[in-house]
Amino acid sequence: MEWKYDQKELKKRHALRISRGVSASSTNLFVTVQTKTHFGIGEAAPGAGAETAELCQQQLNDFLHTQDEIKLNPFDCWFAAREAAIAPCALAAVDIALWDLHGKAAGQPLHKLLGLPSRSVATSVTIGILPPDEVRERVAEILDLTDAKFLKIKLGNPSGIDADQMMYMKVWESIQGHDVGLRVDANGGWTLDDSKEMIKWLSERKAEYIEQPLAEGNEDQLKFLFKGRNLPIFVDESLRFAEDIPRVANFVDGINLKLMKCGGITEALRILNTARAFGLKTMIGCMSESSVSISAGASLTGIIDYVDLDSHYNLSPDPSSGAKMVNGITMTNNSNGHGAQLNIENYAE
Repeated sequence: MEWKYDQKELKKRHALRISRGVSASSTNLFVTVQTKTHFGIGEAAPGAGAETAELCQQQLNDFLHTQDEIKLNPFDCWFAAREAAIAPCALAAVDIALWDLHGKAAGQPLHKLLGLPSRSVATSVTIGILPPDEVRERVAEILDLTDAKFLKIKLGNPSGIDADQMMYMKVWESIQGHDVGLRVDANGGWTLDDSKEMIKWLSERKAEYIEQPLAEGNEDQLKFLFKGRNLPIFVDESLRFAEDIPRVANFVDGINLKLMKCGGITEALRILNTARAFGLKTMIGCMSESSVSISAGASLTGIIDYVDLDSHYNLSPDPSSGAKMVNGITMTNNSNGHGAQLNIENYAE
C-alpha cells in the first residue's frame, strides 16, 4: 500500500466573507492510497490543528508510517488517528481515500457500500456577506449558473444586525419571481440579544432556519435562545464529534456536520446516528473543498435532512471532477467509490 500527496491551490471565483473574516483561496492536500489493483483519493482543507497543507501532510506522513497495513481500514484508522491527535481535517483526507478505495475494490458506489439510499435533497448555495449594492448581481449570477433551489445567506456582519437586515432584504428582493428558499448562517456572529431579535425578524421574512447564531464557547446560552424560538436552530462550529451532541441536544433542533471538522466519513456516520437517537435534524456542510470531498459528502446525503455542499461551484478552476448539481441537488456520478477524480494527473487504474 502506497500513499501519495499533492498540494494544490483552490482559487475562489468570488471571495467568501463570513462573520470571522474573508477567504479568497486555500491550498488543500490531496491524498491518494494505492494498492496493487485499486486506488482511493481523499482531500484535506486545512483547519483547526493543521492550518496549512504542509502541516496536514506532515501529520499524516508521520502517522501512516507507524501503522500496520492490516489496521488501515477506515474504522481502525480513524480511532488510531484520534488517539495520535491527528487534526480532523488531515484525518478526513485519509478516511475519504480509504472509503473510496473500498468502494472501488467492492465495485460499488460509496453510498451502496454503506447501505445508504441515493435519494437526496437540494443543496443550499452560499452567498457571503456583501455590501448591499453587490447583492443583486451576485444572486443573479448564482441563479444563472446553477439550478439553486435554496440560498444560504451569511450574516453576522461586524457592522451589526442593521447591516444584516439590509443584506437579507436585498437578497429577498433579488429572488422575487424565482422559486428559491432562504436560509441563514450567522457563523456565531451574534450576541444572545441580537440572536433573539434576528430570529424573530427572520421568521417573519420566510427564513427556513438559523445556523450557529451564537459563537462557539457560548453553548450555555442556547437554552435561553431555544425556548420560544421562532425558527429552527442548528449548530455548526459548536459541534465536531458525536460525543459533542449530548451537551447541546436539548437546546437545538439540529446539527451541521462537516467532513473536515469530524475527520471524514467514519465519524460522520456516528454523528448522524447519534443525532437521530436524540431526535435531531441533520445537515451536512462544507468548507473550502473541491469535488473530491464534496463527492464523499454527497454519498451520505440520502439520510440527511438538509444539504449545503456547494463550495466546488465557487472554484475557478476545480482541480477535480465528480459531484454535480442536477435539479438543485448535488449528486454523485454513481461511479464506484465516491466517484470523484483529480483532473491534474492521470489516475486511471
